[in-house]
Amino acid sequence: MLYFSRFKMILIWLAVAATVILAAPNLFSASTVAKLPDWVPKRQMTLGLDLQGGSHILLRMDPNDLIKDRLETTRDEIRTRLRDAKIGYTGLAGSGRAVQVRITDPGQVEAAKTALKTLTDPVAAGLFSGGSVQEMSLDDTESGLLKFVFTDAGIKYRTSTALAQSLEVVERRVNELGTTEPIVQRQGDDRILVQVPGLQDPQRLKDILGQTAKLTFQMVDQSMPVQDALNGRPPAGSSVLYSQDDPPVPYLIENRVIVSGENLVDAQATYNSQTNEPVVSFTFDSKGAARFGQATSQNVGKLFAIILDNQVISAPQIREPILGGSGQISGNFTAESANDLAVLLRAGALPATLTVIEERTVGPGLGEDSIHAGKVAGVIGSILVVVFMFVAYGFLGFIANIALAVHVAMIIGLLSLLGATLTLPGIAGIVLTIGMAVDSNVLIYERIREERRNGRSVIQAIDTGFSKALATIVDSNVTSLIATVVLFWLGTGPVKGFAVTFAIGILTTVFTAFTFTRLLVSIWLRRARPKELPRAPVTFVPPGTRIPFMGIRRWTFALSSVLSILAVVLFMTVDINYGIDFKGGSLIEVQAKDGTADIADIRGRLSELNIGEVQVQQFGDPNDVLIRVGTQEGGENAEQTVIDKVRGELQDHYDFRRVEVVGPTVSGELAKQGTIAMLIALLGILVYVWFRFEWQFAVGAIIATVHDVVMTIGFFVITGLEFNQSSLAAILTIIGYSLNDTIVVYDRVREDLRKYKRMPLPQLLNNAINETLSRTTLTSVTTMLALLALVLFGGEVIRSFTLAMLFGVVFGTYSSIFIAAPLLILFKLRPETATADVGKPVSGGKAIAT
Repeated sequence: MLYFSRFKMILIWLAVAATVILAAPNLFSASTVAKLPDWVPKRQMTLGLDLQGGSHILLRMDPNDLIKDRLETTRDEIRTRLRDAKIGYTGLAGSGRAVQVRITDPGQVEAAKTALKTLTDPVAAGLFSGGSVQEMSLDDTESGLLKFVFTDAGIKYRTSTALAQSLEVVERRVNELGTTEPIVQRQGDDRILVQVPGLQDPQRLKDILGQTAKLTFQMVDQSMPVQDALNGRPPAGSSVLYSQDDPPVPYLIENRVIVSGENLVDAQATYNSQTNEPVVSFTFDSKGAARFGQATSQNVGKLFAIILDNQVISAPQIREPILGGSGQISGNFTAESANDLAVLLRAGALPATLTVIEERTVGPGLGEDSIHAGKVAGVIGSILVVVFMFVAYGFLGFIANIALAVHVAMIIGLLSLLGATLTLPGIAGIVLTIGMAVDSNVLIYERIREERRNGRSVIQAIDTGFSKALATIVDSNVTSLIATVVLFWLGTGPVKGFAVTFAIGILTTVFTAFTFTRLLVSIWLRRARPKELPRAPVTFVPPGTRIPFMGIRRWTFALSSVLSILAVVLFMTVDINYGIDFKGGSLIEVQAKDGTADIADIRGRLSELNIGEVQVQQFGDPNDVLIRVGTQEGGENAEQTVIDKVRGELQDHYDFRRVEVVGPTVSGELAKQGTIAMLIALLGILVYVWFRFEWQFAVGAIIATVHDVVMTIGFFVITGLEFNQSSLAAILTIIGYSLNDTIVVYDRVREDLRKYKRMPLPQLLNNAINETLSRTTLTSVTTMLALLALVLFGGEVIRSFTLAMLFGVVFGTYSSIFIAAPLLILFKLRPETATADVGKPVSGGKAIAT
């Protein structure tokens, strides 16, 4: 195990050097890195929106808008085709998912079917189920009545096509804003995710993304005064639309579209040469120019309307034919609004309205504070762990610290190489892996010490220690990895960033602890040729400790049962402080521009806005305030209205550092995903442990883990900490950590079962726990030191996450000893006949009172 060929040593050192080189650019600014030679790796970690600031917006397309639009189009097409075929009809109407028309002459029914046959022709082939897609089916069961019904496959096809088109339009709109490296991705069947780093004005982005931008040029109907149309009924083929003015002005508009935005080839914000007012100049393609020229030639002296999303922008008079294919749109524009309209027109119209169902915006100031807090917590956590390892193991601890530094460099290097996004919880993940990375070293070192106490030479003890620790290291890290993979699969945003960082940390831990540390130890052995293992300044658990843990198992079972029942009762009777991730609503963090924030004044001003339940509390420093607004009854759009109202009320005196809005659709899905995530993680771990051990171990591990989850949920109820997506990440990480601890004990139990065939089970379990007690203690302390640094210095944003982790580590350690191990007795892991001689000396073991 300790022999390394020259080739293998070179490969290991090359791997370490490569990761250090990949990580190095992150130590310098982007401008400094850009000046380096081309052959030097320059890729840096991508910072998440919560660190560099920016907006995360999730848009949902409503299929009902598409169906409604298709109903109108189909109705117009039926009208046109029947008129062209000179077929009499009546009762042409559309509702729900069908359009129907009654043919007045029974003898023309077949002719009508022929004229309308194209409506039922396939619209696509090979997209779904390998066959063609029939958008509409014909129902002619009633004599003379033709009913065209939209099929499920047709709706799915239209939705998919519209979403693809919307994705292109949204991407063009975002790119037109000139932002840096925006991300526009399709999510599911009806959603688009937009992430814009460094965005300073999220409201402008939402305004641009939320508009359909359907531009049309239509004639104004001057056959009757608009007021008469409002009081009575508009003429057939015309509708009343309103302008964008305040107050809005009504216009009677002909439904017939002269030219639409589809015929635009360019639109630019400019200024009117005569009035110097901002306007939008546009240019049509050849088809649009011809139609616009013909319409203006035929209607000189009349009014035509420029309409955007059913609102009249302007309604100028046609003084002369416009034949050049270009013109200007004037209105009450500012320079910015004119530019935004030009952006919308250049990008094209959306086929359906997109609604913001989730928004998470972080100001650049908060991002800088988070980076600083993360760095401080990381440095302090690292120093605490490094010092502790040296105190616990002396020179071997120094070797472990070198491996720990390489471990951190490998995480950062791999994150840079993969282009993964580093989020604030991701920084927490790095700090947490610093605490947990030493676990593998502790496992190895404790095994080496044990083998040395059993009489092996230094070299034999070290070789055997590495060899026997490998299986335990793999088993314990695989269980953590299962929970992390589930977290990545079902998590979103920063939580997914934590999962990526933590997963990479788990993988690099195995390499640095088992391979790199082993290499350093082998080099030390060859050069120093020690006669004894290095002495540690402090011994935390004396050798030969024999604590009768199983003797108090009934008391610990009773205590855990009472606490678990209490936690469940509290959860069912006391409302847990769910964050907006799970109950919807808005969360706004503001910072006073001058002096201390006046919470009473904020609460009073917001209570007058009629926005429902509002909670205002101090958050961190005296000038920081956190505002929570409950879910609105008006649906997704109402949630966005709340932000506009709050911003309008407070923006003069407060900076908006963070805004999170989660609509009812997303909050319900996140709650469902959270439940599924925990169940899948537990199932995956159960299967793995069952595969690696016997069924008693698997069931015992799951019961102990469920105990830790229940305790953690009770902790949230009692403390009133906010339970959000990060809290869910904490629980899933606790599941992995608790299993990690339990697997170490179980692995020793399994080893002792083979070694001591006749030892009573309670005595054997006491042996196993005492033999691994030093490892359990040292690992728990190092992890808690790292978490304590996060709690104290990591900032308010992740405090609930790190507090839950700290609590979970404590109870995870407790459950591994007092729940998981005694359950093996309850499940009769060894027959009663073998456990009857408790307290009697047994060959290969020692007498232990239980």
